[in-house]
Amino acid sequence: QVQLVESGGGLVEAGGSLRLSCAASGRIPGAADMGWYRQSRGKERELVATVSSGGTTSYGDSVQGRCTISRDNAKNTVTMEMNSLKPEDTGVYYCRLRRKITPLFNTWGQGTQVTVSS
Repeated sequence: QVQLVESGGGLVEAGGSLRLSCAASGRIPGAADMGWYRQSRGKERELVATVSSGGTTSYGDSVQGRCTISRDNAKNTVTMEMNSLKPEDTGVYYCRLRRKITPLFNTWGQGTQVTVSS
């Protein structure tokens, strides 16, 4: 059983910045990516940023240049910082841990609301 506990989020003004953290606990599989996805009202869940166990990062098109993701493998945590926030960044942000090689594994956090006011 793996648990993901998210922190951060809340109400932020446009142009501001936010910092989200996610801590994983339990029987964490090796070689798993950790990252953040978001779901805005009426839209499908989309990639924000991920980082592999080796440190390779990937970012969604809408956050390129505004977002930095990092992880601490010793603490099983992942942190994302995003700046120049826009109202369209509003949504529920979900932490994800996924192993894409066998044995496959995938789990999500509960989600944390981020609201960017204009």
